[in-house]
Amino acid sequence: MPDLTHGDDAAAVNSLRSAVMRLSRRLKHQRVDESLSPTEMSVLGTLARCGSATPGELARKEHVQPPSMTRIVALLEAKGLVRLEPHPEDRRQKVVTQTERAEAMLEESRRRRNAFLASLAEDLDEDEWAKLRAAAPVLEKLAHL
Repeated sequence: MPDLTHGDDAAAVNSLRSAVMRLSRRLKHQRVDESLSPTEMSVLGTLARCGSATPGELARKEHVQPPSMTRIVALLEAKGLVRLEPHPEDRRQKVVTQTERAEAMLEESRRRRNAFLASLAEDLDEDEWAKLRAAAPVLEKLAHL
């Protein structure tokens, strides 16, 4: 286990945090629909990745309180990006499903952000690109812990 309190490991964690935050800010500027908040985009991404879910399940996956998720879902529904359907087993609950409009918007957003990252990667040498390819699954794992 790395020693994250000082030395090279602590410096690596600090550098990773700083780089991820800066890159995230730059990627946020590549959004397709500026009217959506980053949280709303994240919810749509979760629905795209995981499929339909109840508002409670979405709240857990997005690490927000259920009342906050209820408001987010209502905003997305008003924008025509999700629809609420009856839960197949529990009539008291609803299931949130993204619409085709949301799918198209997410696809365009991914395309734009991927193009942005690809343009940045053009400045990497082959060794740096190989390291980035190797690090991608690890970063993905960290993002979902």
